[in-house]
Amino acid sequence: MAEQLPTDSERLVIETQNGPVAFAVELALTADDRATGLMNRQSMPADHGMLFKFDQTRQVLMWMKNTPLPLDMIFISEDGTVARIAEETTPFSETIIPSVEPVRYVLELNGGTAASRGLSVGDMVRHRVIGK
Repeated sequence: MAEQLPTDSERLVIETQNGPVAFAVELALTADDRATGLMNRQSMPADHGMLFKFDQTRQVLMWMKNTPLPLDMIFISEDGTVARIAEETTPFSETIIPSVEPVRYVLELNGGTAASRGLSVGDMVRHRVIGK
């Protein structure tokens, strides 16, 4: 069974053009947590996600190896602005998914969530670890 990180008690909120959208997130703050991510997870609740925090702002390269769930990857700059959205990534793919520009965070959500919840580049993401 895939290891699950504890769900943070503080919800992550994305300020969209249509109003705030909230998610319960697991935090991947260490190199080991980031390396494992959502690998081998068979399901994730619709209002959940995983927030990756990197040690420095840089171009980030993600992939879907050993990940059976299609995901939306929300690349977030140091100040919390959504920089890029990679929608409906392909399960088990080893194709690199780049941030394109330097970012500090990545939020992984179930595939299709970004479109269904109205997330866009330029939205602001608020959580206690963002911007700290």
